[in-house]
Amino acid sequence: MTKIITDSAIKRRQYWIDEIRKLSGNFGEDTDRLEKELEEEINFSGITGLIDHLRLCGNIPESYGHDSSEEKFYSKYTDCLLSLSYKALGLKSLVLKERADAADVEAFALNYSFVADAKSFRLSRTAKNQKDFKVQAMDGWKRGKPYAMVVCPIYQLPNTSSQIYQQATTRNVCLFTYSHLALLLAYSEADGKSNTQQLLEEIFQTIPALNPSKNATDYWLAINKTMLSFSKKIQTLWSNEKIAATQSISIAKEEALSFLAQEREKIMRMSHEEALNELIKVHKIESKIKTINSISDNGLFNIK
Repeated sequence: MTKIITDSAIKRRQYWIDEIRKLSGNFGEDTDRLEKELEEEINFSGITGLIDHLRLCGNIPESYGHDSSEEKFYSKYTDCLLSLSYKALGLKSLVLKERADAADVEAFALNYSFVADAKSFRLSRTAKNQKDFKVQAMDGWKRGKPYAMVVCPIYQLPNTSSQIYQQATTRNVCLFTYSHLALLLAYSEADGKSNTQQLLEEIFQTIPALNPSKNATDYWLAINKTMLSFSKKIQTLWSNEKIAATQSISIAKEEALSFLAQEREKIMRMSHEEALNELIKVHKIESKIKTINSISDNGLFNIK
């Protein structure tokens, strides 16, 4: 299999995992610093660097504590990636500072606008419910804009039946993936920003035309066909992104499993008293490993 995700992309992700871990103190100031540094990096590396981020950003690092400052900053990091992606497509975009009762990102094309939200999950998380995807909330946060988008890691989305697809088609909210967004960025390089903005609008217009249904195949068939039928240039890009989506799963699993293995070794080397104290804080490692190993390609890119 062709190696799409490079070693430099993996190193870039590790750099940002470490960088986010260093952030602490004033959330507002640190968020501004994160956004500025990320924008400077993308300005230097270009769309290739941005695509690298999108392919690997869908999983929250297992090394981050639950409900920790790192986890909060990671959420802001993915919001910044969305906004920078829309800017790279030629739209105007901003990350909103307010946290409650509002979308995290706004974007403005010449003829349309929308709100957006980035979702990421730990690989070890077992149960995700419909509220995790904020589809109903996004409908309420449009604030007069015609469209809304929720961007998720492709391998964390249901591939058979789910309430989130019925909510999306009923409430006109576009469920999208980082993989599909990366494909749009690659297409903009191949065929220009204007055409890509037109394609994005057609994707948005696909959602309300669907009959409300929980069926994942119906939903992704519509999205994927809209993209594939827009230009012949997308087919090659599609094949590459399909491979990248599979590779991203392997990379994410290796990252998570390596951390958990280190945690297990640390525990095994502890004295009895140290282990008892650590047991209060660390638990369910074997369960997390089992969940991570169960992650696999769900075939959404095969629906066409």
